Amino acid sequence: MTWQTRGMADDRVSISIADGIADVRMTRADKRNALDGAMFVALAEAGERLKTEKAVRVVVLSGEGASFCAGLDFGAMAGLADRGNDPGHPGLIKDGQITHLGQQVAWVWQEVPVPVIAAVHGHAIGGGIQIALGADIRIVHPDTQMSVREVHWGIVPDMTGTMMLSQLVRSDVAKELVLTARMFDGREAHALGLATKLSDHPYDDAMAMAREIAGRSPDAIRASKALLNGLFNDGAAEQFAAERRYISSLVGRPNQVEAVMANFEKRPALFADPE
Repeated sequence: MTWQTRGMADDRVSISIADGIADVRMTRADKRNALDGAMFVALAEAGERLKTEKAVRVVVLSGEGASFCAGLDFGAMAGLADRGNDPGHPGLIKDGQITHLGQQVAWVWQEVPVPVIAAVHGHAIGGGIQIALGADIRIVHPDTQMSVREVHWGIVPDMTGTMMLSQLVRSDVAKELVLTARMFDGREAHALGLATKLSDHPYDDAMAMAREIAGRSPDAIRASKALLNGLFNDGAAEQFAAERRYISSLVGRPNQVEAVMANFEKRPALFADPE
């Protein structure tokens, strides 16, 4: 069984299901699977659909082409401050949810009741690394370029990354990665605890692990994920609300605009002191 999810006009995510494994792929390869409004919608829809697929025992999440996900599309970044009626705006939040759309594309993999394995290669930057952190397991190519990149653009990680990062690394490491916004590779990610395993063929190894999990009792697998999530994800709603408050206080403000302009113009930023 195979289908495409549609994010507004364009195909962005494909899902095929066979032998209990849902193979979910971001398909915007020409843009390194960068996140635009259509991609946000398609990823969220894919996760929602998989929540109800009883035959699915495990999910493999990957990106087609050269990268897993290179982060926010520059065009989408330009529209962050103006939500309007855009159904693909990452700040859109629906009644009853603890996430806005940008957070949901990472958090939905925790809500899917079966294990989600991210096969990560090429780039996992900003929103891309936060989506990977939303998976239960990450198999990463050693040369993958990764970064919690938001501070580089004058904003904060607001796609559940603050919570998921804090579960995997020491507090000082989390702060260093967020505050410097530096790039690091898959080898360092593994040493820090962000990558579960390193692999020269992350998709193939993710599928091999998926086949092993799919051969276990689906009742036990689902119950185990639910138990572990009950331990790890306490306080999620409050943390995600805090992410939304802080990002709203920053987007479009002079220092955030200056961060973007300085990067585009390749010059030192001239920031004003906080009021």
